[in-house]
Amino acid sequence: MKTRTIAALLVVASGASGTYWWTQKSPAADTAKAPIAAGSASASGTRGGPQTVGIVLAQQRDVPVSIEAAGSVVALDSVEIRPLTTGIVTEVAVEEGQAVKRGAVLFKLDDRADRANLDKARAQLAKDKATQADLERQLARSRELFEQNFIARNAVDSLQTQLDAQLAAVRSSVAGVQSIEVALGNNVLKAPMSGRAGAVSVVKGSLVQPGGAALVTLTQMDPIGVSFTLPEAQLGALRKADKELATEGGVPLTVQLPGERRGQPAVALPGNVSFIDSGVDATTGTIRVKGKLVNEGRQFWPGQYVTVKLTLRTIKDAVVIPQAAVIVRGNERSVYVVDAEGKAQMKPVQLRQPLGEQVVVEGVTAGEKVVVEGKQNLRPGTPVKEAPMGSGKGASAAGAASGAAAAASTAEVAASGASR
Repeated sequence: MKTRTIAALLVVASGASGTYWWTQKSPAADTAKAPIAAGSASASGTRGGPQTVGIVLAQQRDVPVSIEAAGSVVALDSVEIRPLTTGIVTEVAVEEGQAVKRGAVLFKLDDRADRANLDKARAQLAKDKATQADLERQLARSRELFEQNFIARNAVDSLQTQLDAQLAAVRSSVAGVQSIEVALGNNVLKAPMSGRAGAVSVVKGSLVQPGGAALVTLTQMDPIGVSFTLPEAQLGALRKADKELATEGGVPLTVQLPGERRGQPAVALPGNVSFIDSGVDATTGTIRVKGKLVNEGRQFWPGQYVTVKLTLRTIKDAVVIPQAAVIVRGNERSVYVVDAEGKAQMKPVQLRQPLGEQVVVEGVTAGEKVVVEGKQNLRPGTPVKEAPMGSGKGASAAGAASGAAAAASTAEVAASGASR
């Protein structure tokens, strides 16, 4: 009896243990099957209905081919005002930062000594002219007497010699007057050009002399220049554009401050290339270029660092699409387009010119629907549902990575595209 009871207990215990083991193992088995079921459902969903994608229409327009460079603003003309004579400053007619016109009086020096010397020189000139007139009358009378045989020939010749010497003295006196007038004019310092006055280094009563410090510096602000360097690889394209656009004033450029790119719209002033250096710097492999632009509003000042953008040529009727639409596979570039039946079709393209977030391509016609978002899940012939940009379900990290790869690939054609 006891033996049967023990055996029954063992059977019950064994069954309970088996039930517990089955209960613990079942969830794991269900979990292992879950990915397969989910994958089947996902695959079925992908194959069953159209995918939602974001599209844009390929645009056709004239695209300027531009290059950018860092440069600095330079003054086309700048002059230091220095005295040519020693004197005391009697008047300072210019203020620091003042805009002056050409010919405006800037400084006046004490000119009393020069005025006195000028009066003296003019008096001497008058005396010499009077003596000249007297000698001319004597020579005329002596010639009359010589014709009447009252005097000898040598008397006439002597008076002629005296008159010639007096004429030379008159010319010397005239030169003396002009010299003092020049010295007197040096006491008034005028602006040799229009510009903006810098710091004034003297005040009324200061003693100035030649070779001393500049009294003030005038800087031309309008028009103004910009100086920058370009890689020698761009020299051929720049020279070609400069030759083709010579009748239009030169290669067009725009200048703006680097810090004004973001936020408020930057003020970009137009201009033209005015100078290309005659040699390439062998150390840096760059060539120096200068531009000239109108600066009426004084937006730019000499010494400022700026960004210069040159337009070398224009691609007529170019087809432009977003770079994010380009699919990179090794050396191949392609895009998905939506056909008339609402299906995605792959087209090979060639990248011609990067334009920031967009790119000029060949292989797509203007007006075609190009897939930008959701292309990573597409296959040729996949039905698609169009959605506004930014709401497509395919916008994911994979799409962003594809766009980044497309942007990197277009950088490879940037140098060759600008030089064509």
